[in-house]
Amino acid sequence: MLPKSILEHTLVLDIETVSAAASYAELSPTMQKLWALKAEALQRRLAEEEKMTAADYYPEKAGIYAEFGKIVCITVGVFTKNEEGQYKLRLKSFYGDDEKVLLQDFSAMLSKYFQRRGQQYVCGHNIKEFDMPYICRRMIVQGLPLPAPLQIYGKKPWELHHFLDSMTLWKFGDYKAYTSLKLLCGLFGIPTPKDDIDGSQVGRSYWEDGDLDRIEVYCKKDVFATAQVLLRFMLEDPLALIFESADG
Repeated sequence: MLPKSILEHTLVLDIETVSAAASYAELSPTMQKLWALKAEALQRRLAEEEKMTAADYYPEKAGIYAEFGKIVCITVGVFTKNEEGQYKLRLKSFYGDDEKVLLQDFSAMLSKYFQRRGQQYVCGHNIKEFDMPYICRRMIVQGLPLPAPLQIYGKKPWELHHFLDSMTLWKFGDYKAYTSLKLLCGLFGIPTPKDDIDGSQVGRSYWEDGDLDRIEVYCKKDVFATAQVLLRFMLEDPLALIFESADG
């Protein structure tokens, strides 16, 4: 069981990503060729009738890969306690069309408040395999230095204990299966963050609807749900957590 003492030293995080361009046709000739190779490799195990052209596959899958996508929102949450002893999660989002700006703002926050590795933690669902590597790769693409918590070059898995991954925690040493945040929420009776859109619809909301605000709300819901799952690992009541926005 995780100690409750770490909560007020933990940053809960989630990112939302989309394809780097609205369509395959808008990519440079070089990136079109590279995506075509990637799409071919990704679809190799699919049945022939399930396969798509590189152009059709691009809006479906490109956002998952840091080489072909970009970050449009990073939401973070920190735990505090009110006078009644209830846990609150204070949320803030970094979002917009300019990925470099939002990454700079996010990095500045980390550098200011999260420098004590070993004493502070970053929590998310599947952050070790997705969120943290994606952020690091996109910061390098944008020519930005990595803040101290993200300087993980050459680190062994056991040297990354400051990353609290709720999916890894749930595995309890089992490396065979992926467990979604939605499933854990259903299991623990936590309201699903997927009640409006889900990850597969973020790209459409961004490129077709231009609805960044909707994406930001969805990202906040994911962070809040992840924080509730973390509380459950500590045998706390996740539904007692209070939502508080730090934006504005």
